[in-house]
Amino acid sequence: MDDVTWRKSRRSNDQGGECVEVAVLTEVVGVRDSKDPDGPRLLLDPRAFRALLTDLKQQ
Repeated sequence: MDDVTWRKSRRSNDQGGECVEVAVLTEVVGVRDSKDPDGPRLLLDPRAFRALLTDLKQQ
């Protein structure tokens, strides 16, 4: 996954908060911790990713 473009939210800052990055891959959306780019990654199908975003926005 070295050639993947990861994007961080515009709302993220450099203050050490909880930041995630996402990458759109061929059939899945990758999610990782921006503070640990070499750490574990979640791979979600697009429907699951949209459901996650919907749930988070309702919090």
